[in-house]
Amino acid sequence: MADTPMQMNAETQVTQSAKPTPIVPPSNIAGQALSLVIAIMSFLACLTVGAVLMIDRSASAWQSQISREATIQIRPARDFDIETALMEAQAIAAGFEGVVNARIIDLPQTANLLEPWLGTGIDLAELPVPRLVVIRIDERNPPDFKAIGAAISEAIPNATMDDHRAWVDRLVSMARTTTFVGVAILALVLTALVLTVVFATRGALASNHVIIEVLHFVGARANFIAGQFQRRFFWIGLRGAVIGGGGAILLFLIFQFWAQRNLTTAQGEQVAVLFGDFSIGMGTFIGALLVIALVATLTTLTARLTVIRTIYEIDEQRADPSRQFY
Repeated sequence: MADTPMQMNAETQVTQSAKPTPIVPPSNIAGQALSLVIAIMSFLACLTVGAVLMIDRSASAWQSQISREATIQIRPARDFDIETALMEAQAIAAGFEGVVNARIIDLPQTANLLEPWLGTGIDLAELPVPRLVVIRIDERNPPDFKAIGAAISEAIPNATMDDHRAWVDRLVSMARTTTFVGVAILALVLTALVLTVVFATRGALASNHVIIEVLHFVGARANFIAGQFQRRFFWIGLRGAVIGGGGAILLFLIFQFWAQRNLTTAQGEQVAVLFGDFSIGMGTFIGALLVIALVATLTTLTARLTVIRTIYEIDEQRADPSRQFY
């Protein structure tokens, strides 16, 4: 539908005036407070995305490492030659199709594995410590684990085989749960952001209610008035998102620098063995940038829709004087 002369006159006076008075003040306490709130929520959203991606990356690495290996555990017993049993178990496992190799974990390697819990200088000959045979498997053509386990149990009564399936199932379940919790937290943060912008927009509309109603009365369209708020809230949202997202990215960089320095120590190597290296990939930084863009977009769209909805309420109030704007 073509614009009426009154609509064109009202919008032209606002947009082409030498020194136009903006509907939303360019700088006020409310805008600064809103930017701070958006910055905090953007920071939390970026941390959530980064934590979910980091844990998912570590869980995938754990799963890949576990699925590539299986172990045969041989328990010591009285009058039992454990060294001979280890070599026999190694030979049995290596004879199955799908097994790349089988290697015996000797006493020094076993001592290194137990060092985080038992300390150094332990004489394993005096302790009934189980011995291990590590089987490296072909991921594309895995062997028949049941057949290997049955053959080893029949030949060596004190031996048991663990293909780590229970650990893999737990890791998959943990990764899915973590992802669900992270998405739920992100949804709650973004919902709080939308509600905050709605209240802030309502407050700006209430403080300029008379001006907006007069502009709309003389012919200014709802889209034009919404555009004035949209531009203002876009810059508020973008500024807050950049501050919060930039802070999260800086924290990621600091954590990555700290991790790289500390993983080279003995304590860091032990933590990496137990929990992975928790490396921060490029996807984490890309996710933070996407959160910044999403927050700025949500802020803009929320402000626009809130203004249009409010002007619709003004029209309803004009049609029905008994209705109140507030």
